[in-house]
Amino acid sequence: MKTIVVVMGVSGSGKTTVASLLAERLGCAFQDGDDLHPSENVEKMRSGTPLTDADRLPWLQAIARRIDFWRERGESGVVTCSALKKAYRRIILDGRGDVSVVYLKGERALIHDRLLARASHFMPVALLDSQFETLEEPSEDESPIVVDIGKEPSQLVDEIIFRLGVRR
Repeated sequence: MKTIVVVMGVSGSGKTTVASLLAERLGCAFQDGDDLHPSENVEKMRSGTPLTDADRLPWLQAIARRIDFWRERGESGVVTCSALKKAYRRIILDGRGDVSVVYLKGERALIHDRLLARASHFMPVALLDSQFETLEEPSEDESPIVVDIGKEPSQLVDEIIFRLGVRR
């Protein structure tokens, strides 16, 4: 069975850690959505400037293209994307009803501490507030799998696999 998953959440929620472990457990491709950002976006974030919707559009379209690549080939895959607004999720999920969304939900204080401990990432702690201000949590009509990031990554992956209904 083909499984394509978008792992979403604010910066520091554990998207890359959880998604890469999930892809490993599913035996499928992994794509870090951050690697699909145009260099201008990375520089803007590195300087502490939040991205605009216009800045994000080419990035979201690149993620949608990656999903379509897997779908066209009949492959499974896991991609990370903050996907903070419903409008962003529409861009990457529109017409792709076979793609599941996993929302890594966590308290601001926990995520703040994680960002402080993280080295060598372009996203500064100063942008965390703008991430939470932008965040529109996925609603029931989006059928998200919502997991609490207070658990260990391996436990989160176990829960995600169970809720996806994937038989391994």
